[in-house]
Amino acid sequence: QVQLVESGGGLVQAGGSLRLSCAASGRTFSSYNMGWFRRAPGKEREFVAVISWSGGSTYYTDSVKGRFTISRDNAKNTVYLQMNSLKPEDTAVYYCVSRRGIGLYTTTRDYDYWGQGTQVTVSS
Repeated sequence: QVQLVESGGGLVQAGGSLRLSCAASGRTFSSYNMGWFRRAPGKEREFVAVISWSGGSTYYTDSVKGRFTISRDNAKNTVYLQMNSLKPEDTAVYYCVSRRGIGLYTTTRDYDYWGQGTQVTVSS
């Protein structure tokens, strides 16, 4: 069992930055791929980014490429999402997710564990 707790959300002006963190429980964190999804008001959850268990591979949705960076620290059981040049359309609840095994997956059904989410609001 893995428990995920997100932090770092908040209110920021357009063009600003935030860094989300996700602390994971469990001794096998380093064997889990980790990712981020988001749900904007009135929309379905959408994939944002994923990082492999080793940190050697990452993948992003097109709308955040060049602005967001996913990283992880296996010694701290933590994954991060650095978000720069934020836009109002990035406003959403951001969820940390995890799954065991290889492969960088981008759909909600592929992930076994979800955090409770953290709100990010970008004002124009």
